[in-house]
Amino acid sequence: MLSLGSNIKNGETMIPKNRPILIAGNSNKPLANAINEISNKVMEQNFNLIDARVERFNDSEVFVEVYDNVRDEDMYIVQSTSNPANDHLMELLIMIDALRRSSSRRITAVIPYFGYARQDRRTKARTPITAKLVANLLTEAGVDRILTMDLHAAQIQGFFDIPVDNLYASPVFALDIKANFPDLKNVTVVSPDVGGVARARELVERIDTELAIVDKRRLAPGEIAEMTVIGDVAGRDCILIDDIVDTAGTLCKAADLLTAEGAKSVTAYISHGVLSGPALERISASSLHSLVITDSISQHKALAGCDKIRVVTTAPLFAHAIMNTANGSSVSSLFKTRNMESLYVDTYPSVDNS
Repeated sequence: MLSLGSNIKNGETMIPKNRPILIAGNSNKPLANAINEISNKVMEQNFNLIDARVERFNDSEVFVEVYDNVRDEDMYIVQSTSNPANDHLMELLIMIDALRRSSSRRITAVIPYFGYARQDRRTKARTPITAKLVANLLTEAGVDRILTMDLHAAQIQGFFDIPVDNLYASPVFALDIKANFPDLKNVTVVSPDVGGVARARELVERIDTELAIVDKRRLAPGEIAEMTVIGDVAGRDCILIDDIVDTAGTLCKAADLLTAEGAKSVTAYISHGVLSGPALERISASSLHSLVITDSISQHKALAGCDKIRVVTTAPLFAHAIMNTANGSSVSSLFKTRNMESLYVDTYPSVDNS
């Protein structure tokens, strides 16, 4: 069990009131630990990361046991519903139920990567809207609010009848770009498809540079017939921006196209690194200079074998969002790059904070 520095009474850990209490599922324990560490070192309000047993029986049924007394506590479950999505989603639902039955005062599901978000509408007859189903499951399990980042579709917030705070990785990406691209006048932000233009334009406004678009025409899902660049990228440092990289097929083709159009370099900034199937091999063989992803999904050891991929942490972002939520403060203040600078000063000390 983790040492909490708390009082012990009748064999149970007695947690001090009026502070956020973290509990982690199995999907992203490194991020949960980082959030807790940052709160203890940087912020005025310390968190507690309590210990729990989240395991599977021989028939793969999930079992959860919370070791500490959480009655009347403000609980935050850190759990991405990433691969294996069904297992991690079921873990989250059962953890919510365990906390609800333990009389927790409020339960917030901190879901850095919200799985099933790409199934947000019916694309053809007799297909589900699974993102709505997941929203219903979480609500019925007893969660009080959701804290997530870069939902694939903003309208998913409306699938819930409880508060949903959707954070953005773009303020963190903007700091990273400023630290790694000294000459922003030569940078062009590129959307890999027309649907991502709003996300790309938001980043353009943060770093004050140019915008281009890769327009693609599909023959069928997963089959791209033609790609065209809209905008001038010759001699420019191009930055591809998107929310999810899965098999990396479209991303690598877009990078190769931009290189063929005369781009000086191509770097991708993607919020969620799903990186399934042949993704790592494709990225290694592509013309991408580098791929920057967040730690919303815990990466497997194979990632170390791809020197083109770099991970930036979202722990300060989530730690601050949890603190603001616990204190009843605004979360929208975290949408501004300027407000992120003090949280990331150790990571990007060379960025001009004036």
